Amino acid sequence: MEDVKNLDTSNTVVFININPTTWTNSGEEPLPREVFTKQRSEHSSNSEYRCEICKKIFTSESEVLRHKEIHNREKPYHCDICGKSFLYNCNLISHKRIHTGEKPFHCEVCGKSFVQNSNLTIHKRIHTGEKPYSCDVCGKSFVNNSDLNRHKKIHTGEKPCHCEICGKSFITNTKLTTHIRIHTGEKRFHCDTCGKFFTQNSNLVIHKRRHTGEKPFHCDICGKAYITNGLLKTHKIVHTGENPFHCDVCGKSFSVNSSLVVHKRIHTGEKPYRCEICGKSFISNSKLTIHIRSHTGEQPYSCEICGESFVSNSKLTIHIRSHTGEQPYCCEICGKSFVNNCDLNRHRRIHTGEKPFHCETCGKSFIDNSHLVVHKRIHTGEKPHHCEICGKSFVSNSYLTSHKRIHTGEKPFHCEICGKSFITNGLLKAHRVIHTGEKPFHCEICGKSFITNGLLQTHKRIHTGEKPFHCEICGKSFITNGHLTTHKRTHTGEKPFYCEICGQSFITNSLLKTHKIRHSGEKPFHCDICGKSFIANGLLSIHKRIHTGEKPFQCEICGKSFVNNANLVIHIRTHTGEKPFHCELCGKSFVCNDYLKRHRRIHSGGKSSNCET
Repeated sequence: MEDVKNLDTSNTVVFININPTTWTNSGEEPLPREVFTKQRSEHSSNSEYRCEICKKIFTSESEVLRHKEIHNREKPYHCDICGKSFLYNCNLISHKRIHTGEKPFHCEVCGKSFVQNSNLTIHKRIHTGEKPYSCDVCGKSFVNNSDLNRHKKIHTGEKPCHCEICGKSFITNTKLTTHIRIHTGEKRFHCDTCGKFFTQNSNLVIHKRRHTGEKPFHCDICGKAYITNGLLKTHKIVHTGENPFHCDVCGKSFSVNSSLVVHKRIHTGEKPYRCEICGKSFISNSKLTIHIRSHTGEQPYSCEICGESFVSNSKLTIHIRSHTGEQPYCCEICGKSFVNNCDLNRHRRIHTGEKPFHCETCGKSFIDNSHLVVHKRIHTGEKPHHCEICGKSFVSNSYLTSHKRIHTGEKPFHCEICGKSFITNGLLKAHRVIHTGEKPFHCEICGKSFITNGLLQTHKRIHTGEKPFHCEICGKSFITNGHLTTHKRTHTGEKPFYCEICGQSFITNSLLKTHKIRHSGEKPFHCDICGKSFIANGLLSIHKRIHTGEKPFQCEICGKSFVNNANLVIHIRTHTGEKPFHCELCGKSFVCNDYLKRHRRIHSGGKSSNCET
């Protein structure tokens, strides 16, 4: 005892009132006394008792001593269903309730049930607001001691639990265990309603609420309800406007820390979630889950109004606003409103001129990453989204969705003025301008205005000479993919648009529409200067240039100008000598199809076919 009396206990407390042979490690040698020591903080009067085996922290000697029994004592109580062993019979009884589904402890406020009384006690604090465990560093309070201990590690920076596979560290062993399942692929928690598996029981509990419709977390400001407390906290920031989590790289702020963690991966390039089917990697597990549905075709979120299905709940929420007209996100500069925050952030860049996403192939910049991803496919030729009806492929899923409506005949976007319907919201917006006359997108080079930004961007290529769409057969380039598609039909001979009156076929729908007007005799487009009428608006626009004298299409070789591009193309052939239209009877060639048609009359009129070539 003399040695014990002489111990320096100013910084170290030694538990000496025990028999050291009582505490063993898996039945081997007695555990050394160092296991039962703790360091007393120099800056805090609150002592922390740590288990040196598993690093778990406790607030009293009795707690840590009781905890040691987990590592050292035999576990005599075994579950006859799964084989798991327990130190105490009461723990076995609680565990068996997982198998039986029994939850004998009920909350008298909301009716929720629990397998243990301790869980009920913690749950009740949600209703009472009681948070008896306070952090002595920042004053934040918690409903249970384990949450407080976990929180304290944020201040100390301590992450004692390390993944042996990738080296990542965690503040709790529970988080490490969950993380390891990413590597092993283990999903042990099973939904008995839909069969889906989860890596964590908490995720399963939340998932089940989607089936039951339960939303136990209510906003005390507006009354809106949510399936998780995290979603409620995120929602409350809509009322406060607070974004307390800041990125130290770019300064962007977030309402929740998890969003900041995912955002930082944009800067680091880290994409820890990998698709086992195609190998593509993602910055978050939620993005991987949504991506996997592109392989499986699963669209579990359905609109109750129109029946359309979506791969994620967020896309469904945004879609529903197209029915309700709700646009909760407002631009503080121009007052324009949007259905989601993403669209608002993208819109703001129109005011700032910011285009942070750059194509490393051609240098073109974009206001958001999704536009860059789709743009890159122009260079690679990749079209990963396929129509299962006709086999046609598209560079983006939105194009495929719009295309499918051609097959189904669905036109979900309606004009509230005239009742006309459209397959995309973009076409509806373009149509509305007919009623308003508004053309808000202006070309800063020539001053011409357009009803959509897409038409403006296409128009600008006339000035820049950019023709990013190339024909792999003849090498000819075009300013739009639509023009390229139409051009390819001159090689294939495809004319997919049929007139049901006379059976004539056309390479574009616009040519078919123009043709149909010839049957009806209708000429709905009138010149306000001379009164002349035309079957197509394009023909009216060309006609008006006779009055204005405008000839916007100029030959780069001789400088001659023309009222339309078709006349310029024919003219250029006089320089190049190109004569692509051939007479199949005598072989003579011509610069345009009209000249060939005129020539063919020589043969059909019974005149001499002694033609010079």
